[in-house]
Amino acid sequence: MMTFETLSELKTQLGNEIGVTDYLTVTQEMINDFAKATLDFQWIHVDVEMAKKYSPFKAPVAHGFLTLSLAPKFMADLFKVNSVKMGVNYGANKIRFTSPVPVDSQVRMRGTLLTSEDVPNGVRITMNCIFEIEGQEKPACVAELVSMLFE
Repeated sequence: MMTFETLSELKTQLGNEIGVTDYLTVTQEMINDFAKATLDFQWIHVDVEMAKKYSPFKAPVAHGFLTLSLAPKFMADLFKVNSVKMGVNYGANKIRFTSPVPVDSQVRMRGTLLTSEDVPNGVRITMNCIFEIEGQEKPACVAELVSMLFE
């Protein structure tokens, strides 16, 4: 984890990779809980037997948005700005789900600081976030995520 005292210090990292998180296992329990929260019970995610029989992946796969929803956890693992009192999601410029995440896969995130724009009492940053699957060349998701950080 990179630690910065102020947002000014964070802004010195523009264009640089901030880091890579540890891997996190995407379990069937996580997938089922996400299905309950979003009311997306498509069998390819939650029905293990049907997925084994009919899915081209031969196992359940995580919802694409479940993978994306790991971003706040992974961002907190990547860096901390000690002067920041609050951070909020602002949006996304680009999101692509480029590879499925089979159940029990190990996923991590690689983050690069793309932009920083001053706003009252803080900054709006854009991070390039690449969600990688252990042992696979092609990432699960690539996203430009925008956050607001306030001091």
